[in-house]
Amino acid sequence: MSMEILVQFVTYMLAAVGALAFMVSMITQVIKEMPGLKRVQTNAVALGVSLVLCPLAVVIACQYFKIVIVWYYIFASFLAAFVVYLVSTGGWERVAEMWERTKYKK
Repeated sequence: MSMEILVQFVTYMLAAVGALAFMVSMITQVIKEMPGLKRVQTNAVALGVSLVLCPLAVVIACQYFKIVIVWYYIFASFLAAFVVYLVSTGGWERVAEMWERTKYKK
């Protein structure tokens, strides 16, 4: 795989995370005022929305691009849901802080 294709895939992935985080934030704000969810913390609602929205987005993308859905796509979407949740609730600052902690320092 060439570096150009790798950068293109990373760009697509960051755009997808940003779009999904935006959608999670919007859906959370809309459904948070529903009668059954008023007592639940907003972070818990956002996590639930993210855990539903990310696998749904993967299934829709696979159907659109005519890709066979394999079990590990769904599993990876659940892992990505936690990143989307972090971005939608804590913003990019929290993700950037975690990235800075994991970098090698001399």
